[in-house]
Amino acid sequence: MWAAADRKALPVTNETHLSGGEQISRSKIDTTVPQTARVWNYWLGGKDNYAVDRALGDEIAKAYPIIVDIARADRAVLNRAVRYLAGEAHVRQFLDVGTGLPTANNTHEVAQAVAPESRIVYVDYDPLVLVHARALLTSGPEGATDYIDADIRDTEKILREAARTLDLAKPVAVILSGILAHLPTVEEARSVVRRIMAALPSGSYLVVVDGTNTNQELNDVMRIWNESANPPYAMRSPEEIASYFEGLELVEPGLVDVTRWRPDPTPGDPPRPLHNLVGVARKP
Repeated sequence: MWAAADRKALPVTNETHLSGGEQISRSKIDTTVPQTARVWNYWLGGKDNYAVDRALGDEIAKAYPIIVDIARADRAVLNRAVRYLAGEAHVRQFLDVGTGLPTANNTHEVAQAVAPESRIVYVDYDPLVLVHARALLTSGPEGATDYIDADIRDTEKILREAARTLDLAKPVAVILSGILAHLPTVEEARSVVRRIMAALPSGSYLVVVDGTNTNQELNDVMRIWNESANPPYAMRSPEEIASYFEGLELVEPGLVDVTRWRPDPTPGDPPRPLHNLVGVARKP
């Protein structure tokens, strides 16, 4: 994980820039209400969180200890998906919406390790994410990264500003990890997916990672979350999550638990399901 000293030492290259050159004040960062990106950062072992985030993170982890496993498994499966896309699928452009706070093995690092010329655009609207994305989400010299400060629902802005770095006439892999459940209804989530994917050419990909409502214990934990933190998280059925992929071709093994999607070989029994699903699908 990134240490404070590492953050100060990292340069900001010419390839990394903020949307419109925005500046952000720490006064815009609300440290009184837990925020998704900061709590997730805490569960992943990061340092970019506050006391309120750690308190809620500890409360949830005490009630449902496997939540830390979910956080790490979600990050691991995202890394495997990006490796697949940059490698076997030969994708060179990535649009990562709902970036979260930078930790280790961010999308550009994984993609550029496979294909150094990969170009990545990150999207988030959390002010703390904005601060650290500016310093940490830097590209290698052969590729590029950019950061857009935008709400996922503002798809026109996202696509317009992503076009500064990505060629939207060529395939793009869209990553929506843990973000669609923050939209209040499945209809709105479907609409966002449709609008983004409709603007991209054949050969583009969609990656979705989200939790399901199939485990009552996890549902109870999300109730604690929704009473205490921002933004709320709407647990959905596997059928509702599957509907995000309508009109797309799911890559094997399909829409499955995050522990079951092309796992890296490990000794011993396979890990138990975590009630979080992942799907990778191609636009025909």
